[in-house]
Amino acid sequence: MKIRYCWRCRTDVPMLDSEEGKIASKLLAEGFKESKRQRKHSPENFRKLLDYYKDLTGYEETNPNAIMHHFIDMYGPDCENCGKPYRTETATFCPKCGNKREI
Repeated sequence: MKIRYCWRCRTDVPMLDSEEGKIASKLLAEGFKESKRQRKHSPENFRKLLDYYKDLTGYEETNPNAIMHHFIDMYGPDCENCGKPYRTETATFCPKCGNKREI
């Protein structure tokens, strides 16, 4: 887990590393299976995922989908100028400060 800037949330949030992300993805899938089994979509079906994220990060997220874009591997390296992560590994333009990097 590492605190990084999230472009969707527009703030620094706890992001999961690849191993933590695998566990979170598994818990999300279990939540969807439970929703299908119950034939209703309830936030309680994703309680394991939400609790896992809170136990790991100390941050109480209420939206299971938000957790799924808080993976370190989804973003690129930090911008050399402002320190915010590039939106992707191959991005060459930082939308925060306008820095252009060479790959």
